[in-house]
Amino acid sequence: MAFNFEQELSVGEVKEVDTGQIIVRVYSPEKLTRARVGRLIAIQGQDANEWLIGMVNRVWRSFSKLGDTDLQSDLDYGEDNSIQAVLVGTFYNRSGTKTNHFTRAIASSPDINREVFPIEADALEEFMASIGEAKEGTTPLIIGTYALDRHAVAHLNGDKLFQRHVALLGSTGSGKSYTVATILEQASELKTPNILLFDIHGEYTKLPYVQHIKIAGPGDLNSTQDNILYLPLWLLTFEEIQSLILDATEQGAPNQTMAVLDAVTHAKVQTLEQMGKDDALESFTVDSPIPFRVKQLVSALREKNEEVRDTGELYKTGDKAGQPKTIQGPLFDKLTRLLIRLQNKIDDRRYGFLFHAPDEYHEYESLHRIAVKLLGTPAMTDYQKSGIKVIDFSEVPADVLPVMVSLISRLVFQIQYWTKSGEDRHPVLLICDEAHLYLPNVSSGNLGILERKAVETFERIAKEGRKYGVGLFVVSQRPSDVNTTILSQCNNVIALRLTNERDKAVVKGLLPDSLGGILDSLAGLEVGEALAVGDATLLPSRIMLNRPKYPPKSSTIDFWTKWCEEEPTDSLLQAVENLRKQSKN
Repeated sequence: MAFNFEQELSVGEVKEVDTGQIIVRVYSPEKLTRARVGRLIAIQGQDANEWLIGMVNRVWRSFSKLGDTDLQSDLDYGEDNSIQAVLVGTFYNRSGTKTNHFTRAIASSPDINREVFPIEADALEEFMASIGEAKEGTTPLIIGTYALDRHAVAHLNGDKLFQRHVALLGSTGSGKSYTVATILEQASELKTPNILLFDIHGEYTKLPYVQHIKIAGPGDLNSTQDNILYLPLWLLTFEEIQSLILDATEQGAPNQTMAVLDAVTHAKVQTLEQMGKDDALESFTVDSPIPFRVKQLVSALREKNEEVRDTGELYKTGDKAGQPKTIQGPLFDKLTRLLIRLQNKIDDRRYGFLFHAPDEYHEYESLHRIAVKLLGTPAMTDYQKSGIKVIDFSEVPADVLPVMVSLISRLVFQIQYWTKSGEDRHPVLLICDEAHLYLPNVSSGNLGILERKAVETFERIAKEGRKYGVGLFVVSQRPSDVNTTILSQCNNVIALRLTNERDKAVVKGLLPDSLGGILDSLAGLEVGEALAVGDATLLPSRIMLNRPKYPPKSSTIDFWTKWCEEEPTDSLLQAVENLRKQSKN
């Protein structure tokens, strides 16, 4: 393919040139109909080999008065037909050894009066096919077809998409879950994909090609299934433990903090000593992931709360004559509220994944087994499905959801960080579904300690994850409620239909100023249609997304249709029983 336009195909000529955009004078009203918003145009650069590519983002007609006359008729006014276009890259018929090469760099500014040609028909199909070519020797990531040319397949660069993080943003019902499922289906066909999807509502649990991991719910505490995962208290950092069981507003909070710090440190040291892990003991800190049992923590705190010390003296008179004198310990009866609060959480089966982990979670090798469950590929485990793991958080209480999601993310990041070399790191992608629920915007000002700790973990991954093979895939229906620091690190944006002005403003803020006008069409996108912009796509593109073979359980319920059907008579009874048992099993 090479651009070789005939003179009569020109729609107009360059009238004004600004940074990153141009104004074109269109020759006639008939020509104006060929310059629709969203259409691509080509302008010759320095020579016939170089073509500047633009995208039309505005079309208008105005009238100007012809000469000085008092007559007020249409004959006294001339038409001014114009279009505005954003320059999006440069196409070379030949560049070195490459032919039909497109780059997003703007090689030069177009000259005034240069002819402008719409890219349409066969030229459009060939151009879209040329920019959609997959990297040689790799399996392409295909997400749909270009809206400009439904015959041209839309590829994304899978390396750049996940290396530099991606945000999938769109209103409810716009097709986010289908897009995620489409990408997962293609990833499942690769040899060793490594993906963790945080499933907040249990939408992806039925996909046949994924490993299903469920955070233990109230009904799973006696289960022996391999897919049940516990996150015992010892996996948390001290700050997370402190924020989980302490009330910072209490008068005795400082004393409680010191007591918990001492109890956790002692419990972990005791474990290392009993297991003979002297090498680990030398580099031990309170945040080291060393197993200990919750009853050790409770016992240590209770001892401090009931501590009575011997003064070394004896009573000389009275009923206690001859008995040793005692005094209350420094924390005597100052930890009662803490112990009650902790015991209440222990007794609450909703937190069973934290406090009631089976015995195998309290061995020295427990962390390794958890790591294999989270990061293991089929070659490392007996599980024959792909390395895509869907982690079901649907029964995790909302107050601890942020810290539980961040706990798994922190473990993944730390394991990748401590892998010796880049060659040994197997990259992993974290898909944060419904990210606004646990990655809230810090500017809201009312974040709790647990939420802040979760945000800090993901902010670090967003900033440093690329170096250690950890990618972020942020999915949300409310971009304005998602942490801005994390979103700003997403160099790829797949934007579906958005109608809220605040959300649209956030998405526009993620893009260069020259591309902001392209997103004005967000509210008019169809379900399953998206704008893809970023490092993973050569051209900012409007794409009709493919539907997955196995859709997630996120389809919108058809009210009127369902009301026309007969409902099972026992469904309400079963729902009430599930509510009592806090389980859908």
